[in-house]
Amino acid sequence: MNLVNYNFDKMTNRFGTNSYKWDVGSKELPMWVADMDFETSPEVIEAFQRRLDHRIFGYTSVPDAYYEAVAQWWDRRHHFHVHHEWIMFCTGVVPAISSIVRKMTTAGDNVLVLAPVYNIFYNSIVNNQRNVLVSELVYSEHTYSINFDDLEEKLAAPETTLMIFCNPHNPIGKVWDNDDLQKAGNLCIKHNVLILSDEIHCDLTHLGYRYTPFASVSEEIAQHCITCVAPTKAFNLAGIQSSSIIVPNPGLRALVNRGINTDEAAEPNAFAIEAAISAFTEGEPWLNALLSYLMENRQLLEHLIASQLPELEVIHSEATYLAWIDCRAVTRDTKALCEYLRKETGLYVSEGSMFGGNGSTFLRMNYACPKARLEDGLRRFAEGVKAFQSLQIPANRS
Repeated sequence: MNLVNYNFDKMTNRFGTNSYKWDVGSKELPMWVADMDFETSPEVIEAFQRRLDHRIFGYTSVPDAYYEAVAQWWDRRHHFHVHHEWIMFCTGVVPAISSIVRKMTTAGDNVLVLAPVYNIFYNSIVNNQRNVLVSELVYSEHTYSINFDDLEEKLAAPETTLMIFCNPHNPIGKVWDNDDLQKAGNLCIKHNVLILSDEIHCDLTHLGYRYTPFASVSEEIAQHCITCVAPTKAFNLAGIQSSSIIVPNPGLRALVNRGINTDEAAEPNAFAIEAAISAFTEGEPWLNALLSYLMENRQLLEHLIASQLPELEVIHSEATYLAWIDCRAVTRDTKALCEYLRKETGLYVSEGSMFGGNGSTFLRMNYACPKARLEDGLRRFAEGVKAFQSLQIPANRS
């Protein structure tokens, strides 16, 4: 694939830009939060420039072109036919999730998650006075799977009213197949538990794999499912705050729409619409090139860890730009390891315990950056892990 038109090797300096990711010390290297160090698609930049040249930034409405762009993208890219009326604009996937938890459940209800999982899910549940109910994913033979017996037992609890699903799954990078989605979806229908599927990483599915939208599995599941999607993760537009909620069921859609409007999360900023339309109608060549570059980065990461840190294991991934690394041969406490890495090498990665489940022996590393920056991070990582190992007593390595 031709990458000549896009310079993913460009080492943009993000210090001093109010970047959440880069609000670190001058000698530190952040490879934690899911934010890429690449400039977005040139077509998106051009759309921003046209909007900027207008020089007036008043209240913005959502035009038909937005719904058309979203629907066509899912039809073309993911083979899921989405009707325009199913789509609602929201200021982000996280605001959407929190609003849906508030509107579609009651204080004291159980909201089920499959752990380890994106840590903000827990916040959206607890901050709204709902109870987190965890069904832990089974980790065996270097991969994760759903414990359907445990899942059904917890879905069957009368207090369980909502399941927040992650597809593709963050942090483990798994793309759930049709069979898993069918079984999980049918269990939710059986026990009258609503499905809320966060699919923000779908456009970062690795080459050779195919993501299946949860709502596309069957008409019955579609009528029971609320899906959150966005261009922001794949096109590095998190600060633009643009997402969509897709709800085929008109009754559910009316409730969700009322919720996001009550929460004032349904009005776009002056650039959000242009960003989404441009990404979905013009950004596909850039995205395809990005996916090739990310695959090269992942192969580099996997090779270095296999050759220099063979006691660690990078879990097989089918999506995202986040490496989920098993460190239990080195420590059972990756919080201590991550703190040591940051203090001694300046490398800032995410401790796995924040994701729940078996995350305490894992860490998460973001490799969506220019290769030179990745090489720097991997050098720091190798040096830091080896130094950390030399300080550990043998009993702590078991």
